[in-house]
Amino acid sequence: MIDSAVRRRRRALFVFFLIPGLSMSSWVTRTPDVRDRLGASTGEMGLVLFGLSVGSMLGILGSGPLVSRFGPRPVIGAGTALIVLSMLLIGLGAGTPSAPAVTAGLFLFGAGMGGGEVAVNVDGAEVERLTRRTVLPALHGFFSLGTVIGAGVGIACTAASVPVSWHLAAVALICAALFAHAYRAVPAGTGGARDVPEHAGGGEEGRRPAVWKDRRLLLIGGIVLTMALAEGAANDWLPLLMVDGHGMDPALGSAVYAGFAAAMAIGRFGGGFFIDRFGRAPVVRASALSAALGLAVVVFVDVPLVAGAAVFFWGLGASLGFPLALSAAGDSGPDSAARVSLVATIGYVAFLVGPPGLGFLGDHYGLRAAMTAVLVLVAVAILLAPAVGTRPATPAHRLPEQRQASADSP
Repeated sequence: MIDSAVRRRRRALFVFFLIPGLSMSSWVTRTPDVRDRLGASTGEMGLVLFGLSVGSMLGILGSGPLVSRFGPRPVIGAGTALIVLSMLLIGLGAGTPSAPAVTAGLFLFGAGMGGGEVAVNVDGAEVERLTRRTVLPALHGFFSLGTVIGAGVGIACTAASVPVSWHLAAVALICAALFAHAYRAVPAGTGGARDVPEHAGGGEEGRRPAVWKDRRLLLIGGIVLTMALAEGAANDWLPLLMVDGHGMDPALGSAVYAGFAAAMAIGRFGGGFFIDRFGRAPVVRASALSAALGLAVVVFVDVPLVAGAAVFFWGLGASLGFPLALSAAGDSGPDSAARVSLVATIGYVAFLVGPPGLGFLGDHYGLRAAMTAVLVLVAVAILLAPAVGTRPATPAHRLPEQRQASADSP
């Protein structure tokens, strides 16, 4: 019964990773159309995205305490409901057209994703501990799979001139149905404060300072910040980067974004083999190198075809940094839920708040030049990679006693 419940729970988490990816890419692939409907400049689009930033910050800052108090389930539910509602509001704003409505929709999306996704990662880390298998990369792979599906549909809708409002309304209905199906499988009361073992620090006062002052945990947070920014920059700006920075037409710019999303999915679904074989630190270092290479070509090479192809390396490199850092945070010490929540919060700050700042840089220097900041930060992740540890993840075929011995080894 326990194994069956954990399997259902893991499948439900796949869905809760899929929904934000599907929603995110549905919005991103239509950004050129939304920009044209609103008549907005690059800087004005940065202001529209500021709604995403504000909502994200509120969701992120509220998620940790809410998960600690109530557990992940209600936070996941509330966050997903906001994502569904945001698709309707963004579509309405694009159809009106109304920049305030689009900004409000992005605010709801940011609040839902910033809050809900922290909770989903906390629950995913718990499933990883229960199964003693490498789970988080595959879970994040479903976010990337959602972005691939959403991008493909978005490209088709762009080519067919389907109104943005109709497109996003259909996405909202699909996500609502997936939400209703999956929510029942997530158990209540896990990941909250009552799940913290007594030896974790002697209560609230003794526990929180230990988490925030853990040097290794902060270095892990630095890896998440840089790699999440690399992913978030592509999710918000890649189609416009290809259109405005490399002269591609909107449909081809969206196709390049779909290639990025596909590379993310490939990296996350296929990364488990390399993690089990080589360990987390070498994989994070190789991932950062790949992302830096792809970004450098996009920024400095003036050949659109070469730049579009390099996006694959950008996506492949950005794919594993976030889930591997969360996995490392979860086993970095006691009070795993608080550790995962802290690192996930840092990651989502970069993922959701960083890209609007790139818009302001892009308005003054161009989007290609703005991506230089992302390139520099990703290069820093190469130096921080040892913080995630060199111990390989536990292969699934080991016996429980062997898995426990491996988990306890330095």
